[in-house]
Amino acid sequence: MINKIVASTAEAVANIGDGATVMVGGFGTAGMPAELVDALIAQGARNLTIVSNNAGNAETGLAALLKAQRVKKIICSFPRQTDSWVFDGLYRSGELELELVPQGNLAERIRAAGAGIGAFYTPTGYGTPLAEGKETRRIDGRDYVLEYPIRADFALIKALRGDRWGNLVYRKTARNFGPIMASAAKCTIAQVREIVNLGDLDPENVVTPGIFVQRIVEIPAATRLMATPGAAA
Repeated sequence: MINKIVASTAEAVANIGDGATVMVGGFGTAGMPAELVDALIAQGARNLTIVSNNAGNAETGLAALLKAQRVKKIICSFPRQTDSWVFDGLYRSGELELELVPQGNLAERIRAAGAGIGAFYTPTGYGTPLAEGKETRRIDGRDYVLEYPIRADFALIKALRGDRWGNLVYRKTARNFGPIMASAAKCTIAQVREIVNLGDLDPENVVTPGIFVQRIVEIPAATRLMATPGAAA
């Protein structure tokens, strides 16, 4: 019987080792798997490479992971904003490496990994420092930069509901990077508000099929709201 449900966030992240590459879903706090990130902090893995859209907010979630000095490198498109002081301090002191990737390129590089695409050409970044050292080509009169897929050992994502097979549905914009990260990692760990019975999810509404998910853990909405006042579903 296929059953990907794990009892706790601690169990879900237990085998993430030092030096792993970990994708973390979310667009700011929307879709951020905060409880899985907290469990990763408690678990103690170090020298991580994190792939995420941004570099954390205030001192919670991904920012807390950075503050705990568990991350050696972050690959993201939006590292700095008014409440990104943890990233800012670590980066300026040379304690954190940054690979800055335009947002569309970030999404496509992750998607390419899941789709089995070896590399692709994009005009985004051509003629800027982001293209330095990369192969370029002129195609139909336009200049392009060659970009390679981003793969990960683990992906931590958040969805609205799932079943024991790992099929997932999301809540509105909280979907963001979740589906493509799930397909680009060797092991995808999903936290959901509710685990439902097989057959309760309309197949037409399933965004991430269970084949891309290895572990699923239920974090009821009441639990999240107690841990983080004002947290979005």
